[in-house]
Amino acid sequence: MSDSATWRPKANPWSIAIVVTLAAFMEVLDTTIVNVALPHIAGSLSASNDEATWTLTSYLVANGIVLPISGWLGRVIGRKRYFLICIAMFTVCSFLCGIADNLYELILFRLLQGFFGGGLQPNQQSIILDTFEPAKRGAAFAVTAIATVVAPILGPTLGGLITDNFSWRWIFFINIPVGIFTFFAVTALVEDPPWVNRGQKGLDFIGISLIAIGLGSLQVVMDRGEDLDWFTSPFIQLFTCLAAVGIVTAVVWLLWARKPVVDLRVLRNRNFAVGCVTLASTFGILYSSAVVIPQFAQTVLGYTATLAGYILSPGALLLIVLIPIMQRILPLVQTRFVITFGFLALGTALVFSSDLVPGINFGRLVLIRMAQSAGLVFLFVPISTIAFSTLPKEMNGDGAALITMFRNIAGSIGISLATSAATERTQIHTAHLVTHLDPLSPGYNYTVAQNTQGLLGLGHSAAEAARMAVSMLYATLHTQAEILAYSDIFSYCAIISFVVAPVALLFTSIKTGAKPGGH
Repeated sequence: MSDSATWRPKANPWSIAIVVTLAAFMEVLDTTIVNVALPHIAGSLSASNDEATWTLTSYLVANGIVLPISGWLGRVIGRKRYFLICIAMFTVCSFLCGIADNLYELILFRLLQGFFGGGLQPNQQSIILDTFEPAKRGAAFAVTAIATVVAPILGPTLGGLITDNFSWRWIFFINIPVGIFTFFAVTALVEDPPWVNRGQKGLDFIGISLIAIGLGSLQVVMDRGEDLDWFTSPFIQLFTCLAAVGIVTAVVWLLWARKPVVDLRVLRNRNFAVGCVTLASTFGILYSSAVVIPQFAQTVLGYTATLAGYILSPGALLLIVLIPIMQRILPLVQTRFVITFGFLALGTALVFSSDLVPGINFGRLVLIRMAQSAGLVFLFVPISTIAFSTLPKEMNGDGAALITMFRNIAGSIGISLATSAATERTQIHTAHLVTHLDPLSPGYNYTVAQNTQGLLGLGHSAAEAARMAVSMLYATLHTQAEILAYSDIFSYCAIISFVVAPVALLFTSIKTGAKPGGH
């Protein structure tokens, strides 16, 4: 017991934080870097775009299954040993993905990459929790934010640059030097504290199986639902049922089992439970807004994937600049008030984001994303810090696994709901706007006549000009419907942010950087 109380890492804690965060950064980057390369992958491997999407789905399914049980795997294998295995195999699988000859090989290697990558984020977080004393965790989580918040934003931009200038295979090959470096650095610097070296006997096969069925099926639904038209598809219906049955049964089993693979008792801790809710909300908004802006830029404004990715990059850089400033504020104000302010600021930024117009320029879109990023600065680090502030250190492994699972699932749900809402709201606005295209309306007739005259001046025949004039009007209507749909999505995200803001007041009144209980 005295060893546990006096234990401190032999290496410099900041060196440890940077090294383990680099490993997590590599893994988080791979969740989004592949997105923009899908058309290139499909063309190179003679597959359709729909088939190429399974390279994303397979990764997310394996990743989602491993996340909640990573704490248990760390106890069975040894946390440092498990972390090293994950780094090594993730690097090997990255190489195999890069040399894949066909789509089936790529999907298999991505599945394995997601399986081993799933252990990196939770273990990185639990290592930081054990390496730093509570008063310094806020500053340590500021380093973590670079991997967790910045990496998924930079992923599409980096993926577009690599794919356009080199080959899609290099989005996997760039992991190799990073993986080799982090493997040897972790070997030299990281050590397991006494309380995670106890090992665990027995295999909760039922718990693992139920988690695999429930969360694996949920990831399939979230990733493939939009492409398959959701519940009109028997495939999505089947996997929705499997997800519901698997998750509900898993929860019941994990609460009943004597030695469950995941200890759900961590959710009895008030700060941790509120932290899961607020962090999941943060990541749902983060991922949905991160996918909406590039999608709007590409589908409505005609931007390339790379140029659309550039819209997000300044926001990521702003996060890196503002996080150290935010760290100066945290010791002075109760953390729950900082988080509440963060949600209110994010909601306000999203209201500002909903003011979209057809002629919106690149600078305005960059400003929109930067405003959202400014709100996110006050969320991830404070929530991560206070969520573990009152959790016993023996539960850090299960806590890190669960909170990572919640935020990743929330991110997947956010992306799916945002893309689905874009389609649905576009249809609704189109149905509403089309009622104004009345042939008896003077405005309608005037616009058609103007378009017709312009087309006649370009040399089109009278019949062709008349037909094209009407088509142009309907194209304009569809564009306006799309803009209104994306505005609606930002408005919905703003509402969620404002609703969650009071939830942050349920945290106990402590200050980050102060001892628990300090006012």
